[in-house]
Amino acid sequence: MAAGEVQILAFVGAPAAGKTEAAAVAKEVGIPVVTMGDVVREELRRRNLPLSDANAGSIANELREREGVDAIAKRCIPLIKGITDTERQKSTKAVIVIDGIRGVAEVETFKKEFGTDFVLVRIEAPLDLRYERIKTRGRGDDLLNIEEFKEREERERRWGMGEAMEKADKVVKNEGSLEDFKELIKGILDRPN
Repeated sequence: MAAGEVQILAFVGAPAAGKTEAAAVAKEVGIPVVTMGDVVREELRRRNLPLSDANAGSIANELREREGVDAIAKRCIPLIKGITDTERQKSTKAVIVIDGIRGVAEVETFKKEFGTDFVLVRIEAPLDLRYERIKTRGRGDDLLNIEEFKEREERERRWGMGEAMEKADKVVKNEGSLEDFKELIKGILDRPN
């Protein structure tokens, strides 16, 4: 990466695969993070709706139907551009992380906007392990039984998540300890290309 460039790493994966944990690692080392789910949560707050999986899913679907399947990505681009301007001034090796890609249209929108500076990283973990993790996260939209969890994953697949995962430039397996996963992510953040 040349001086003044900003590399954008986006994490994609099934629910509870480790995207948010990977973004937390980025934050720990001082890398800015744009969380796509925050767009949906902000819309819930704006409408005075409680955070729940049903409400988040409904709003996300509505935004995609009204503004296009890449609606959330398009809403994130100005946030990312604001950060890239600041990061270009601070460092010769700037990185920004996007947490929460849910569909192939989002990937295509980001690739069109950021070109080769955009790198997609797929995080993989088995269903049973992901479900155990989601039960301990404590987010209001995670209060699901296993069937509801599978329905959530299916909803995200309808948004093109599976196709998005297939387009990944890099793959990280998140099947071991949290510390092992954090070390894998730190390695990617240190060498984003």
